[in-house]
Amino acid sequence: MKGGANLNAQIEDFMSDQVLGRRLDERTAKAYRLDLEHLYQWSQKQGIESMDEKTIENYLGYLVREKKLKYSTISRKYRVFGYYLKHLAVNGSIRGGYDVNCPISVKQENKRKDHKLSRSEIDAFFMTLNQEYDNLDNEFRKRICLRDGVMMELLFYHGIEISELLRLEVSDYSIKTGNLIIRGKRGKQRSEYLFSRELRQKMEQWIDVHEYFEKENAYHNVLFLSKIGRPLSMKMVILVFDKYRVMAGIEKTCKPKDLKNSFERYAKEMLREMG
Repeated sequence: MKGGANLNAQIEDFMSDQVLGRRLDERTAKAYRLDLEHLYQWSQKQGIESMDEKTIENYLGYLVREKKLKYSTISRKYRVFGYYLKHLAVNGSIRGGYDVNCPISVKQENKRKDHKLSRSEIDAFFMTLNQEYDNLDNEFRKRICLRDGVMMELLFYHGIEISELLRLEVSDYSIKTGNLIIRGKRGKQRSEYLFSRELRQKMEQWIDVHEYFEKENAYHNVLFLSKIGRPLSMKMVILVFDKYRVMAGIEKTCKPKDLKNSFERYAKEMLREMG
C-alpha cells in the first residue's frame, strides 16, 4: 500500500481525470472520492498491501454481507472502482487486468427490478412536457422548456446515453440532412437520422435560440447549455427528467436511462394494442 501522500495524489489524479472526462458534477465527484477513501481505509484495516481486482471484489463482498448496502449503492461503487482500476492500469500503477466481478446478489437484484416506462407513462411524460411549453408565456422559460424537450426526445427516440448527450455540439447537427453526429466512448462516432419531423423542427428552433445562452465564448458550440451559459451536467439532466416524471404522475423509481431504454417496450405495447 502506498503512503498517505502518494495515495492522496493518486486519488486526486484520478478525480481530475474523471471530472474532466466525464463532466462530473460536484456531488458525484464527492461520492467518487468518498468511495475510494473508504476502500483504502478498509484495506488498511485488513492489512492488505495491494490494490487489485481481488481486493475490490473482497471489499464489495464485505459491503454486501456485512454492511447490507442496497444494490444501487453497491452498483455505483462497483462502477467507480472499475474506473479507478482502469486508471491505475493505464498509468502503470498496477499490473494486470481491471475487470472486477460484481457481487452475484447485486446482479440478481438488477434483473428483478424493471424500471422501464410503459406506453401510458411515456405518453403522459411527453404530454406534460409539451403542455408546459404551450402554456408558458415567458420567452426565456419557453426556450429552457424547448431545450429540455429536445434532450428527453433524443434520449427516448434515439437511445442516446446522457454522456453522449452532454458531448453534443451545435455543429454536430445538420439542418439540411437531419443527421446528428454522436460521439461515444473511446472516440467512436455514429450518425443518427432524426426520423421525427417534429423533433427536427424542435432541434432547429433550439439552435435558433441557442445564442441567448452563449454567455461564455468557450462554450458557444456546446449544444445544451444551462441558464447561465455553462455545459449541462449529468445531475441537471436527471433533475429535468425528475421534474416532468413527477408532473406526469409517474410514481415508479426510474431514471433518464430508463426513459432511454423504454422505446422497444413502447413500440411492442403500441403494436399489441393495434393488433
